[in-house]
Amino acid sequence: MSLRTHPSAVFFKDMWKNRNLLLTLIVACRLAKALGADFFNTSSVVESSTQTRSEVPRASLSINRASSVNKKDTDVASEELLEALWDDGYGTQTAKDYAYIAMDLIKHDGGPPRWFCPIACGIPLKDSPILLYIPGIDGTGTGLVVHEKALGKVFHVQCLHIPVQDRTPLEGLIQIVEEAIKIENKLSPNKPIYILGESFGGALALAIAARNPTIDLILILANPATSFERSQAYPVYPLLKALPQEHYTMFSYLMPPLLGDFIKVAMVPMDANGANDLSSYLQFLVNFTKDLPLFSMLAKILPQETLKWRIKLVELAAAYANSRLHAITAQVLVLASGKDNLVPSKNEGQRLSRLLKHCNVRVFEKNGHTILLENGVNVLSAIKTSQMYRRFSKHDAINDFLPPSMTEFKTSPIESRWYRLLMGAAMFSTMGDGKIVRGLSGIPDVGPVLLVGNHMLWGFDVFPLVSQFLREKKTMVHGLAHPQFFKIHDPSVIPFLNIVKLFGAIPVSGKNLFSLLARKSHTLLYPGGLREALHRKGEDSKLFWPEKQEFVRMAVKFGATIVPFGVVGEDDISQIIIDYNEMTRIPFVDQMLSDLNEGKTNVREGMGGEIGKQALHLPILVPKLPGRLYYLFGKPIRTKGKEDMLDDKDYIQGLYLQIKCEVEKNVSYLLVKRKEDVYRGLVERVAWLTTNGSLDQIPSFDP
Repeated sequence: MSLRTHPSAVFFKDMWKNRNLLLTLIVACRLAKALGADFFNTSSVVESSTQTRSEVPRASLSINRASSVNKKDTDVASEELLEALWDDGYGTQTAKDYAYIAMDLIKHDGGPPRWFCPIACGIPLKDSPILLYIPGIDGTGTGLVVHEKALGKVFHVQCLHIPVQDRTPLEGLIQIVEEAIKIENKLSPNKPIYILGESFGGALALAIAARNPTIDLILILANPATSFERSQAYPVYPLLKALPQEHYTMFSYLMPPLLGDFIKVAMVPMDANGANDLSSYLQFLVNFTKDLPLFSMLAKILPQETLKWRIKLVELAAAYANSRLHAITAQVLVLASGKDNLVPSKNEGQRLSRLLKHCNVRVFEKNGHTILLENGVNVLSAIKTSQMYRRFSKHDAINDFLPPSMTEFKTSPIESRWYRLLMGAAMFSTMGDGKIVRGLSGIPDVGPVLLVGNHMLWGFDVFPLVSQFLREKKTMVHGLAHPQFFKIHDPSVIPFLNIVKLFGAIPVSGKNLFSLLARKSHTLLYPGGLREALHRKGEDSKLFWPEKQEFVRMAVKFGATIVPFGVVGEDDISQIIIDYNEMTRIPFVDQMLSDLNEGKTNVREGMGGEIGKQALHLPILVPKLPGRLYYLFGKPIRTKGKEDMLDDKDYIQGLYLQIKCEVEKNVSYLLVKRKEDVYRGLVERVAWLTTNGSLDQIPSFDP
């Protein structure tokens, strides 16, 4: 069955002709649902959306998500939670699918531009906001194929399809998108509306945002075409208009290399598997050679007359958007390619960041213009790390947190083979009977669990810890981090900050600790905070804790299990050459530190003593040939049933001192026992690995 004759497509094309009636019907459906009535039976639409692409055409068209799922499915989605290491489907659909789907869409393709929800998106989680995808110059609406499953899990995705022969002017396209956002704003006034615009779609999204400054819009712009007039290919466009038809096909074969990087497009499946061995590269070469002819379909998707029309639309949209940038109040995230041969996307991202009120830029230096189809780019990860995912009018650091997917975990630098080998993290835990065992089996699986320990220099002890919990227990550990980390926009440290945000870091505050414990989460707390993470010479493994700590009362209130732990190994990895005290003795450096800390938040200000000295700085280090990190999680301290002791100051203070004492004992134990580890050095671990097992099996000392 073709797209043209599919029953849902015919139904929604008729509905599109009656736009005002559509809004009335949707509002009526929502009201009926609230009253418990079942006015419509849409099970046939749901059944078709859950079949595979080989069984039904790709696009069951829909104007609004309210008409695409029934009440039963909505209830199921409402109860579902996103677990750590969830399957985001990255790599299961690639540019090959884009080619086949696009070619299928343009068969017998008539009618006006319209919205559709890709089948791969499935049913999103409860309270998910809507995401409207506006395609680039191809107009097919299938450019999200690599990201559909991931985005469909946390967004109600709607893609705009512009038929090949359609000649709707720019004003008409703006009206189509505006009507969609106004309908959604009427139905859910407290929810943001996301618009993901690619190339031409990015310019169109900016134009729409400028016209609707009072609507809560969040724009994700992938290589926006607002720099169209500064394109290197701009002088070629007049020649294209005069190109004879018989030469256009040859031109269409030469055009794709300008659009993107075929190598990076073909590497998407390999990235998804996390494989980088020789067999994977050989398979990549075979697939690349086999699929290369698919990229020559430009002449069919964009016939010459259609391409001329679309180029005119791009030029008009860019001019329209650029003249109204001052009126845009929406949050904007620009995904810019460093090797875009079509438009200067990297420079354009920097320009937009200067002109727009709320603009964040993520630069992908090695990617081309077709950034959404290329490897090394994860749209959902970019949204998450920019802290732009929210379900309602205000961002909630905990309720809006999305745990890392399997792809994010596999492709993370902290999960790479070499990083794990360099750190060599050996973790031990204590069972209820006091026995110390290798691994994390001594830590409860069910929360709330509060992990309390000592910080190493720069806090790099966090990454192996969080990674091991995900790998061994599939448990998300939320580390409470300094709020200033979430306000840094320096491109040089963004990769580090991205890892921190993706893997559960939450700004430290009493409110956030309360919320995490209330949700029965595994929470990681360092009472020494920044003072321990940026300590001075000779202070490694030394605790800098306040005299009193409210985290104990909060843990008791929720009956949390407290697990004190110690970690050592910093002295085996690096050595401080110049610390903070020495920096303050150098006049111009001292002034730089004062400027750096001006206006910054000190979460321990007013506490006095060493714990209050949490100045931001970067101690000068010399790396060493890596030794090994060691972690010991002590015997769990259970507070369940002690809620009546909340007001007993002696009990609370005694429990606090017990936790601190346990951390110090764990550190002392590790400092002694690590001397027995014959695989403490990197060379020894590499030698063992060449002839034995895996990274998870490298031996350590006997506890």
